[in-house]
Amino acid sequence: MVEVTDYSGEGFGNLGNKMRDLEEKQRILKDRIFLISQNLVEMKDNTNKKILDIKKDVEVMKQTLERLSSFLETVSGEFSRFAKKEDVEILAKQAKMFQPLLSRKRD
Repeated sequence: MVEVTDYSGEGFGNLGNKMRDLEEKQRILKDRIFLISQNLVEMKDNTNKKILDIKKDVEVMKQTLERLSSFLETVSGEFSRFAKKEDVEILAKQAKMFQPLLSRKRD
């Protein structure tokens, strides 16, 4: 003959506690996952904003660099039109040589 054991009193109460514990753990994990996903979304948005700001700064730097390059090209082209230091010194010496003649004519 087969004996039937009654687990209804002890087993189901323990099983109910285990179910509640598992449900609580699942709820806690669900809340944590939700918070983590919110944080990831916020971090992604902040990172995208920072990247956009950096791209704008780089574009401004590029424009500034292009203007500086253009200015330097213009200035370097103008340097060839200036007199050299040696040429100015020679002209100054020649002017000094003619000064005595000018002062004699006035006397």
